[in-house]
Amino acid sequence: QVPLVESGGGLVQPGGSLRLSCTTSGRTSSFYAMGWYRQAPGKQREVVATITSSGSTNYAESVKGRFTISRDKDRNTVSLAMNSLRPEDTAVYYCNGVDWNGSSSWGQGTRVAVSS
Repeated sequence: QVPLVESGGGLVQPGGSLRLSCTTSGRTSSFYAMGWYRQAPGKQREVVATITSSGSTNYAESVKGRFTISRDKDRNTVSLAMNSLRPEDTAVYYCNGVDWNGSSSWGQGTRVAVSS
């Protein structure tokens, strides 16, 4: 597995914006798919958004129209632009990469807190 490193989390007021980024190190080939998941306190980890190598995206219903996922395949990076943040978006956000053979890599997570 290749380490994934997230950055960009923090505290933001409701209605605010944040941009999360995820980079990989020591890897020269691109993942089949990359994505963002989140886990709120006391809840299971859930998918937020994914993007394949062809650029196909999928979003959780709760973030559609507010979040945008993008990736740079050459650099094996993926970003998540989050707008109109709500308190219910508060969670630890994890970056995920899925290899062509199906194996999965995870980052350590970055905290996002939405509160006034």
